[in-house]
Amino acid sequence: MSASIGLRRTKTIAVTSGKGGVGKSTLTANLAYALALRGKRVLILDGDLGMANMDIMFGVKPTGSVMDVIRGDKEAREILTPLTPQIDLIPGGSGLVELNRLNSFERRALLDSVAGFEHNYDYMLIDTAPGISDNVLYLNSAAQISAVIINPDPASLADSYGLIKVLHNEYGENKFAIICNQVKDEFEGLSLFNRFNDVVNRFLFIGLDYWGGLPADPLFRKSTQTQRLIMRHEPKSSSAQYLTNISHKLERSLQTVEAKGGLQFFWEQVVGVA
Repeated sequence: MSASIGLRRTKTIAVTSGKGGVGKSTLTANLAYALALRGKRVLILDGDLGMANMDIMFGVKPTGSVMDVIRGDKEAREILTPLTPQIDLIPGGSGLVELNRLNSFERRALLDSVAGFEHNYDYMLIDTAPGISDNVLYLNSAAQISAVIINPDPASLADSYGLIKVLHNEYGENKFAIICNQVKDEFEGLSLFNRFNDVVNRFLFIGLDYWGGLPADPLFRKSTQTQRLIMRHEPKSSSAQYLTNISHKLERSLQTVEAKGGLQFFWEQVVGVA
């Protein structure tokens, strides 16, 4: 870890989708692993309340959840779950639903507890639930950028457009990245992005950043079904290479995005202090 890490702010990325079943959690876990392979320190916030499974994909057992911190039973550092030497997890659980309903004492206790995280990580990836629930919206709006996962299913495109529209119109969000999953090849991924981008820009006048496509791969599908990381178990596969390319684009894109203030600002936004 470089000596300058204390001067850097953690960059926060919400990985999200308009509908379920598009591979969001699998992508989040593998992108974290790809970043870690290049020496980056990554924090994952498991915000998918109904399908919180990040710990299973890494084969670890959580040591608590955000709710333990809210209740005052544990410090935030006590619920941090190491996934690899470079990746830690904050298990969200049902506690995330309560974050925007905390009283002032609970807000301050949580913020004080997470204050020390700021300079420990290069990136925080937030695995949100799909859809446009309040929980999804405030996690996205608090992040530095939202990476929206789409696939060729028309329902995925319609629901993802709806998510972006709400975040733009009601929260003023203008920074979105698109990852195209389950496409036939790179050409279809780019074509799908261009079609989606045309629709979004016809109505919303915002720019979308294309982070890449992930072609359908039986090996990747099998790793998802067995909840194994393809970046870890099949690092030389074509899917692992595509994921590596996407992680490179993530890093390049975040270099040009103005920080919202790092992890402390993220948590302040989430609990309604900022």
